[in-house]
Amino acid sequence: QVQLVESGGGLVQAGGSLRLSCAASGRTFSVYTGGWFRQAPGKEREFVAAISRSGGSTYYSDSVKGRFTISRDNAKNTVYLQMNSLKPEDTAVYYCAAQGTSYVPTLPGRYDYWGQGTQVTVSS
Repeated sequence: QVQLVESGGGLVQAGGSLRLSCAASGRTFSVYTGGWFRQAPGKEREFVAAISRSGGSTYYSDSVKGRFTISRDNAKNTVYLQMNSLKPEDTAVYYCAAQGTSYVPTLPGRYDYWGQGTQVTVSS
Protein backbone atom coordinates (compact mmCIF):
# COMPACT_ATOMS: atom_id res chain seq x y z
CA GLN A 1 0.00 0.00 0.00
CA VAL A 2 1.08 3.60 -0.56
CA GLN A 3 0.02 6.95 0.90
CA LEU A 4 0.10 10.08 -1.26
CA VAL A 5 0.36 13.72 -0.17
CA GLU A 6 0.15 16.60 -2.66
CA SER A 7 1.65 20.04 -2.19
CA GLY A 8 2.45 23.12 -4.23
CA GLY A 9 -0.98 24.43 -5.06
CA GLY A 10 -1.94 28.06 -4.70
CA LEU A 11 -3.15 31.21 -6.39
CA VAL A 12 -1.41 32.38 -9.55
CA GLN A 13 -2.17 34.85 -12.32
CA ALA A 14 -2.93 33.67 -15.83
CA GLY A 15 0.28 32.94 -17.70
CA GLY A 16 2.09 32.00 -14.51
CA SER A 17 3.55 28.69 -13.35
CA LEU A 18 3.24 26.28 -10.46
CA ARG A 19 4.89 22.98 -9.63
CA LEU A 20 2.89 20.37 -7.80
CA SER A 21 4.56 17.59 -5.84
CA CYS A 22 3.16 14.24 -4.78
CA ALA A 23 5.14 12.56 -2.02
CA ALA A 24 4.58 8.84 -1.54
CA SER A 25 5.18 6.81 1.58
CA GLY A 26 4.77 3.15 2.32
CA ARG A 27 5.74 0.69 -0.34
CA THR A 28 8.55 1.55 -2.79
CA PHE A 29 7.03 4.04 -5.18
CA SER A 30 8.90 2.78 -8.24
CA VAL A 31 6.44 -0.13 -8.51
CA TYR A 32 3.54 2.27 -9.11
CA THR A 33 2.50 4.23 -12.16
CA GLY A 34 1.56 7.79 -11.26
CA GLY A 35 -1.16 10.10 -12.47
CA TRP A 36 -2.52 13.60 -11.95
CA PHE A 37 -6.20 14.39 -12.18
CA ARG A 38 -8.21 17.52 -11.50
CA GLN A 39 -11.74 18.36 -10.52
CA ALA A 40 -13.40 21.74 -10.88
CA PRO A 41 -16.61 22.61 -9.00
CA GLY A 42 -19.62 20.93 -10.55
CA LYS A 43 -17.51 18.87 -12.93
CA GLU A 44 -16.27 15.30 -13.03
CA ARG A 45 -12.71 14.40 -12.18
CA GLU A 46 -10.64 14.53 -15.35
CA PHE A 47 -7.32 13.12 -16.44
CA VAL A 48 -4.39 15.53 -16.65
CA ALA A 49 -1.19 13.48 -17.01
CA ALA A 50 0.31 10.09 -16.23
CA ILE A 51 3.77 8.58 -16.05
CA SER A 52 5.09 5.04 -16.21
CA ARG A 53 6.95 3.38 -13.35
CA SER A 54 10.37 4.18 -14.81
CA GLY A 55 9.36 7.63 -16.00
CA GLY A 56 10.14 6.66 -19.58
CA SER A 57 6.58 7.10 -20.84
CA THR A 58 4.30 10.07 -20.22
CA TYR A 59 0.76 10.87 -21.31
CA TYR A 60 -1.20 14.12 -21.31
CA SER A 61 -4.70 15.32 -21.91
CA ASP A 62 -5.09 17.50 -24.98
CA SER A 63 -6.01 20.47 -22.79
CA VAL A 64 -2.62 20.57 -21.05
CA LYS A 65 -0.28 19.10 -23.69
CA GLY A 66 2.61 21.46 -24.33
CA ARG A 67 2.00 23.40 -21.11
CA PHE A 68 2.28 20.79 -18.35
CA THR A 69 5.08 18.30 -17.71
CA ILE A 70 4.85 15.24 -15.48
CA SER A 71 8.02 13.75 -14.04
CA ARG A 72 9.11 11.56 -11.18
CA ASP A 73 12.10 10.98 -8.92
CA ASN A 74 11.87 7.43 -7.60
CA ALA A 75 14.80 8.00 -5.26
CA LYS A 76 12.68 10.66 -3.55
CA ASN A 77 9.38 8.76 -3.93
CA THR A 78 7.90 11.84 -5.59
CA VAL A 79 5.93 12.66 -8.72
CA TYR A 80 5.82 16.23 -10.02
CA LEU A 81 3.54 18.25 -12.26
CA GLN A 82 5.13 21.37 -13.71
CA MET A 83 2.38 23.67 -14.92
CA ASN A 84 3.27 26.58 -17.21
CA SER A 85 1.19 29.12 -19.11
CA LEU A 86 -1.66 28.58 -16.70
CA LYS A 87 -5.17 29.58 -17.73
CA PRO A 88 -8.25 30.36 -15.61
CA GLU A 89 -9.80 27.13 -16.89
CA ASP A 90 -7.00 25.21 -15.16
CA THR A 91 -8.54 26.19 -11.81
CA ALA A 92 -9.41 23.00 -9.92
CA VAL A 93 -8.43 20.71 -7.09
CA TYR A 94 -5.53 18.60 -8.35
CA TYR A 95 -5.17 15.02 -7.19
CA CYS A 96 -2.25 12.64 -7.35
CA ALA A 97 -2.99 8.95 -7.93
CA ALA A 98 -1.09 5.68 -8.15
CA GLN A 99 -1.71 2.13 -9.21
CA GLY A 100 0.50 -0.93 -9.00
CA THR A 101 0.73 -2.39 -12.51
CA SER A 102 2.82 -1.52 -15.56
CA TYR A 103 -0.29 -0.22 -17.30
CA VAL A 104 -0.55 3.59 -17.44
CA PRO A 105 -4.27 4.36 -17.28
CA THR A 106 -6.02 7.62 -17.99
CA LEU A 107 -9.32 6.74 -16.30
CA PRO A 108 -9.61 7.63 -12.61
CA GLY A 109 -11.34 4.34 -11.83
CA ARG A 110 -8.16 2.48 -12.77
CA TYR A 111 -6.19 4.01 -9.91
CA ASP A 112 -6.11 2.47 -6.46
CA TYR A 113 -4.54 5.19 -4.33
CA TRP A 114 -5.31 8.90 -4.10
CA GLY A 115 -4.01 11.93 -2.29
CA GLN A 116 -6.21 14.48 -0.56
CA GLY A 117 -5.85 17.07 -3.31
CA THR A 118 -4.37 20.54 -3.58
CA GLN A 119 -6.19 23.64 -4.80
CA VAL A 120 -4.92 25.50 -7.85
CA THR A 121 -6.58 28.82 -8.64
CA VAL A 122 -5.66 30.83 -11.73
CA SER A 123 -6.90 34.41 -11.83
CA SER A 124 -7.53 36.28 -15.07
